[in-house]
Amino acid sequence: MTLEYDAGPLSFEYRSFSLDLTRPLETAHGTIESRDGFVVRVGAEGGDGAGEKDGADGDDLVGYGEATPLPGFTESYADCEAALERASAAMETEGPQAALKVVDRTAAARHAVSLALADRRAKRAASPLYRHLGEPSMVGRVPVNATIGGGSPADAVEAVREAVERGFTCCKLKAGLETVETDVGRVRRVREAVGPSVELRVDANGAWTYDEAAAAIDAFADLGVSLVEQPLPAGALEGHAALRGRGVAIGIDEGLLQHGIDAVAEADAADVLVLKPMALGGVDVAREVAAWAIELEIVPLVTTTIDAVVARTGAVHLAASIPDVPASGLATGELLAADLAKDPVLFEKGAAVVPQAKGLGVEGVWNE
Repeated sequence: MTLEYDAGPLSFEYRSFSLDLTRPLETAHGTIESRDGFVVRVGAEGGDGAGEKDGADGDDLVGYGEATPLPGFTESYADCEAALERASAAMETEGPQAALKVVDRTAAARHAVSLALADRRAKRAASPLYRHLGEPSMVGRVPVNATIGGGSPADAVEAVREAVERGFTCCKLKAGLETVETDVGRVRRVREAVGPSVELRVDANGAWTYDEAAAAIDAFADLGVSLVEQPLPAGALEGHAALRGRGVAIGIDEGLLQHGIDAVAEADAADVLVLKPMALGGVDVAREVAAWAIELEIVPLVTTTIDAVVARTGAVHLAASIPDVPASGLATGELLAADLAKDPVLFEKGAAVVPQAKGLGVEGVWNE
């Protein structure tokens, strides 16, 4: 699937932001305390980008994008800013295709540019973004999971119980911060607390050796864990292939970024592909990967990289464009202490209510 973009030069602006998390999120990659990035605004040639309503030809419509780099998944903050500066010059002199070309190797920057362009095009077509991404029918909701960070078993039990009380039926627990025995004990405590009806997943972020992963997965199979994401380091495709068939689905996340979908499929390394649009370089790229995964009989699901509202909403539209998408990691806005604008996505009974407004449906991003 290839999206169409405007041909001529467009105005291009970006500004930085820094958003603290409500509390640090511990992962095997390290502790995340804040999310620092850039919001992008693309408008009409020679305009100030302030218009939000249709003009005679729609040229005063504005598109928004977001670049929120994450170490281990994307380029650095400094490299992202430099790429956006190059994109600004290219957009205002040559147009969208040139701007996309200069950010092709910087995933977060490309995500911002491509999302802003897609938002603007969908607005001009008076269409929600997910339809612009290729889903012709109306999609009202997509299933989501709750994300549970590190902490003690008691902390995990409390967090999962709170999520279940709010309507979540699927919870993903971060692992790999302590011993395998500790991780297994933590999952066991959660399973005992919430019973068999709640889907539990585990994300190890590549922290385990093969023997550790095999032991964990065997234990998780007895506990009814449905999916383990990235149990081994990204390079270990053969190891992931060998872990399949032990009663728990194997998901590839970082490995997809390192090797690409063709190599993952050739190695028979995954039951599930975890698509992070920020890390893949845009919702358009992620949608192409999802379509190819479905052809290869690998299940695609979508997660954010703990992004601000523009990127999160883009990820919701991406999930809505994927047929029969499983519960995805989209309910991460609550991890932020503040945001760029009001979240247009409501979460009810374990699902995200997909915005039906034109484009992304995010308003108030660029308030002066």
